[in-house]
Amino acid sequence: MDLRNGFDIKRYIRTIPDYPKPGVMFRDITTLLSDLHGFRAAVDELAWPFLKGEIDYVAGIEARGFILGGAVAHTLGRGFIPIRKKGKLPSRVIGQEYALEYGVDTIEMHADAISKGDRVLLIDDLIATGGTAGAAIDLIRKSGGDVVSAAFVIDLPELGGAAKLKAKGVKVHTLVSFEGH
Repeated sequence: MDLRNGFDIKRYIRTIPDYPKPGVMFRDITTLLSDLHGFRAAVDELAWPFLKGEIDYVAGIEARGFILGGAVAHTLGRGFIPIRKKGKLPSRVIGQEYALEYGVDTIEMHADAISKGDRVLLIDDLIATGGTAGAAIDLIRKSGGDVVSAAFVIDLPELGGAAKLKAKGVKVHTLVSFEGH
């Protein structure tokens, strides 16, 4: 897929078959991140729709969302808010549970990170089923923030995550799509 400037980000994303289990095609962005042109293009394309300053903060989901979200926040001249796995943040936190295939997990952010009415751009590397991103949206809203959009390098449309976020009233911006799981 050619992006706005004609750069093909998809060719920098490695596919690892049968990881973490048979039948899964794992889309690995470490090859994109390690390429100076690929990383720059990904950050630029994630940030591009938000250059007009419609956001107050960029929030990134652990762990690859930290890499991309921090770079996007820097590009936009905004602060960065980490959304982490349970028990990883040092100050008072608020949390949000979400369903996994076999159980429940929790993500957290500092309770004082977002104030009522703050406009937040959510960033992660990939949208699959939408479970973690949906929980992050709920967490941001619980703190009084408004999720302006959620942006991802990769969409796996067959898994329906982007549609779930849109059903929550969140705009979704993705750079490339891959068919299959």
